[in-house]
Amino acid sequence: MEAGSGGEIDKGSISIVGAGLVGTLNAIYLSKRGYNVNVFEAREDIRKQKFFEGRSINLSLATRGQEALEKAGVVGPVMDEGLPMYGRYIHEASGKTKIMSYGSHGERLYSINRRTLNEYLLTEAESLPNVHFYFEHKLTSIDFEETLLVFTRPDQTTFTVQSKAIFGNDGAYSLIRREMSKQPWYNYKQEYIAHGYQELCIPSNEGEYKIDPNFLHVWPRDSFMLIAMPNGDGSFNCTLIMPCKMFDDLKTEDEVLKFFKIHFQDLILLMGEKQLVEKFFSCPPSPMVSVKCSPYHIKDKVLIMGDAAHAMVPFYGQGMNCAFEDCLILNDLLDIYNDDFGKAFEQFTITRCPDAHAICDLSYYNYVEMRKLLNTRVFFLKTFLIKVLNRLMPRTFIPLVNMVAFSRIPYHEAVVRWNWQEKMVTRLSWISLGIPVMAASAIAIKKYIYN
Repeated sequence: MEAGSGGEIDKGSISIVGAGLVGTLNAIYLSKRGYNVNVFEAREDIRKQKFFEGRSINLSLATRGQEALEKAGVVGPVMDEGLPMYGRYIHEASGKTKIMSYGSHGERLYSINRRTLNEYLLTEAESLPNVHFYFEHKLTSIDFEETLLVFTRPDQTTFTVQSKAIFGNDGAYSLIRREMSKQPWYNYKQEYIAHGYQELCIPSNEGEYKIDPNFLHVWPRDSFMLIAMPNGDGSFNCTLIMPCKMFDDLKTEDEVLKFFKIHFQDLILLMGEKQLVEKFFSCPPSPMVSVKCSPYHIKDKVLIMGDAAHAMVPFYGQGMNCAFEDCLILNDLLDIYNDDFGKAFEQFTITRCPDAHAICDLSYYNYVEMRKLLNTRVFFLKTFLIKVLNRLMPRTFIPLVNMVAFSRIPYHEAVVRWNWQEKMVTRLSWISLGIPVMAASAIAIKKYIYN
């Protein structure tokens, strides 16, 4: 236990670096397997903060995340806080709106507040007798071979930990991953996209929603877009996503209002000019990064999971779901290999890398779909055809969003199936579009010949 400067923790315990969403869920899983788990976090306990330092974008809880929470025994209260979203509610530039449901069987995502979920998981993990949290402990040194971690506390004293194993659950800018990348034969790729995001808000109307709360609202504008997700208090968290250069061009209140009047006229009425401008300039736009790496482990000593292993842009809403599924998959592998960390960690890398790389790519594709393809008729025709084929052959044709969000089909398998479906549906689309043209041409030729 803690013993001041130079204190140590029993080396038979597990160390988790990061007390975010994946770190806390991972702690719950490992604790229920009988391990003593110590969770270290550089920041202070968010439950004590008036304002949460970090992203406040709402999260969409899908099947993968739900099943991971369910197996950990914490899904019930989480679902009680979530608001169901049954599809996309599209706001066109012309002012017209249309709905794209996720499916015909009540498929839905749940809008979850990031802070609320993190606080709940912290409290649940903390209630377990063999889980201990150490906040404001900044990782400063790592020895993978000895599974040794050294932390620095606010008073500049150090804290040494030797563990059975180390789990890097410390996010997209993971210190654990950075040190792993110094190992021979380590593959690592980090990429920032040329787009940033700005958080906005649609306030409630005295506790009532101004727009339908049971949908993910999307304002697609080809090269940029805005989305809105509901909160339990009648408000919506909004996210404006567009090229960084466009943000740079909006320097004054007048420029911001002019931009919104051109592209998002209805949002000015929903937000109010004063609140819109204040929120827009309250903080700078945030960057978005995608990370691919391998392997995820070092022997039986270290394993990275969640954003530390596969940070992705947020456009498929799978970052949290994929991270939670990591915890579920690891738990299943520990069952299979009877808690042999070496075998379980190795198999985790083998099976998870292709899936993580696939969802990183799909996440960026979905940005193109949401901001651009939603404005095209061909996309809606193909979507319609997929749904028709899905009803006729439900095991052969499955919409991509259903494979990603409403199933546990491995991500890389979903990509393979999607590519095949795209080829089939593209051919059918051209046939569907070509039949009227061919018919019209035949009529015109007939008139020409017989006149």
